[in-house]
Amino acid sequence: MGNNRTVTNQLDFSSLRLAILGGGPGGYEAAMVASSLGAKVTIVERKGLGGSAVLTDVVPSKTLIATADTMTRFTDASGLGVHFSADSAVYADLDKVNQRLLNLALEQSSDIRATLERLGVRVLIGTGKLLDDHRLEVQADGETTIVEADAVLLAVGSTPRELPSAMPDGERIFNWTQLYNLREIPEHLIVVGSGVTGAEFASAYNGLGSKVTLISSRDRVLPGEDADAAEVLEGVFKDRGMTVLSRSRANAVERTDTGVIVTLGDGSTVEGSHCLVAVGAVPNTTGIGLEEAGVAVSESGHIQVDGVSRTTAPNVYAAGDCTGVFALASVAAMQGRIAIAHLMGDSVSPIKLKQVASNIFTSPEIATVGVTEEDIESGRYQGDIVKLSLHTNARAKMMNVKDGFVKVISRKGSGTVIGGVVVGPRASELIFPLALAVTKKLHVDDVANTFTVYPSLTGSISEAARRLHVRL
Repeated sequence: MGNNRTVTNQLDFSSLRLAILGGGPGGYEAAMVASSLGAKVTIVERKGLGGSAVLTDVVPSKTLIATADTMTRFTDASGLGVHFSADSAVYADLDKVNQRLLNLALEQSSDIRATLERLGVRVLIGTGKLLDDHRLEVQADGETTIVEADAVLLAVGSTPRELPSAMPDGERIFNWTQLYNLREIPEHLIVVGSGVTGAEFASAYNGLGSKVTLISSRDRVLPGEDADAAEVLEGVFKDRGMTVLSRSRANAVERTDTGVIVTLGDGSTVEGSHCLVAVGAVPNTTGIGLEEAGVAVSESGHIQVDGVSRTTAPNVYAAGDCTGVFALASVAAMQGRIAIAHLMGDSVSPIKLKQVASNIFTSPEIATVGVTEEDIESGRYQGDIVKLSLHTNARAKMMNVKDGFVKVISRKGSGTVIGGVVVGPRASELIFPLALAVTKKLHVDDVANTFTVYPSLTGSISEAARRLHVRL
């Protein structure tokens, strides 16, 4: 029976040539898989391996947030009976913080490149354009190179969206890739945009000691996320001294002699020392030959792909933020791996978005997976919901954690776990058991009857599952 299994890495792909445009998670993960299977891989990246995720987005921002979390723990230490003498002030040296995070990003990029080259991947640092017949035109080191291939993967990422009335200058007005130019903690940072990026940076700089004003055009922060989670976070923001201006649209941001001034839709103004404009992202899909090669894009400019990462052009795949599926490094990497599996005839399943676990790195963190409460309320799914506040959890009390909850969603009637939310410290780690339950279609009793450590925050996940027990 054991001889009936097909081992993909025993097949000969040595004649397959793959060209990858973009070295972010979607690109470099695909390159690793394809090269390990024997394909001849060339990857083209304009900034450095890892792309924006490693160099200007995920790695540096989450490193900054880690520093801010440490500051916040010191700030809240009095609740644990820990106090500091008058000459033991805690402060962040932002210049050193930013040097550290940028060095870490470069180190991570270098590690990725070394891994790819060790696997035999050809790396070209430059800009690329898709030509006909699966060829790439690459501008690198002042020279033009044509890369011949049998298949192409497009993983070109996205760029911060800019407003004509709020153009960043990298000194007082920033997009999220430019904040690492700061040498000192902003006296008063105004954040325009209350989505994930805006909320994360507002939380981080509030933790680092800045006065922060968060401007939201919607009625609450994180308008696309779990409403209970957003309510908790907004309450924490206000308790920590942040000003949240809801239903306030920023019409313009101007630089003054000493800072910035933001003009709102009602004509009122907000003055601060610096401003971050975080109003979404646009895909890097213009001017790279997509139309000529027969690759269809949506009205927003995102590359249209199916469940196995295929575009409308034969043997041309796409992965990552440029597809508009989910702007998550984990999803980009999965799309890249799926593309290679499909290209090389390996077993492959379309990406299942309801199994994607995601996290917002605010303080507290917000992690989600699967079906949402909004899905239940709208009737798209039939389910039962149990929400437990962490303030009843013994470990949370010991840690002086007062804000947060666990929410578990099960399918009505069957008791299968179909969704979950965790709000609290290290929610990014705590969501894993719920993600596993959703992916493997576990019953709430499977979760409830699995031993947890006492005391632990995961105990609340087990308790929520017990309350969803379906009597047979």
